[in-house]
Amino acid sequence: MTLNWINCAAGFGVGALVGLTGVGGGSLMAPIMILLFGVAPSTAVGTDLWFSATTKVFGAWIHGKKGTIDKQILKRMLLGSLPAAVLTLIWLYVSGAGQNHNRLMFDALGGTLILTSIAAVFRTRVHAFGERMRGSRPIEFKAWQPGLTVLAGAILGFLVTFTSIGAGALGAVMLLYLYPLRLKANALVGTDIAHAIPLTILAGTGHLLLGNVNYGLLFNLLLGSIPGIVLGSLASTYAPEKIVRSAIALMLAVVGVKMVLA
Repeated sequence: MTLNWINCAAGFGVGALVGLTGVGGGSLMAPIMILLFGVAPSTAVGTDLWFSATTKVFGAWIHGKKGTIDKQILKRMLLGSLPAAVLTLIWLYVSGAGQNHNRLMFDALGGTLILTSIAAVFRTRVHAFGERMRGSRPIEFKAWQPGLTVLAGAILGFLVTFTSIGAGALGAVMLLYLYPLRLKANALVGTDIAHAIPLTILAGTGHLLLGNVNYGLLFNLLLGSIPGIVLGSLASTYAPEKIVRSAIALMLAVVGVKMVLA
């Protein structure tokens, strides 16, 4: 495989953002491939799924060791997301959307980026709203939790399979609303990452069978992202997290609007 320093640099930058913030930065990889490298949307989605799965394995392993993965919530999320991913892949295969409907995928990417930026901005408010609902109507809230968690997983299953993004920022906000008291910060990140891995592997395998993965590009992105994640994680305790998150949210919104209006 040919070494491409520009692709490596892109992987390093996204990896560093993921290490700094935990979520949000990874949503930039597919748009970078499409807008800067000229990759077809379907190929960008397939390649990004494997990029995401590979980089998050390391984080999930660490969280598993620390015991910061809520297995019950994880099972509920997967109960919705994995069947939704399979159904989406079947639709892509039958309809030919993986190869022929790049415009639809392009628009969906833009819309999901805008949703992700909104989720990043209103993350704290959504958490506070969930806490109020949990406190004022605890019995009803807990009764609806399992079903709503499966539904949240199904929504993410479709979005991730079709656009490669949403498992991080959107997933975290959904979990913050549904489990405002149960999930502390480290368990939220651990559960969110653990859910993303089987989902992205399943979706990525489907796109691999559809021929939507660029192996050379994936290799170069990973070559840059792994040291980027390490350095970003080390710098995360010193970086102004709110400023970085706000900057990423702004970038996601701008890129999302550009893709929708293009």
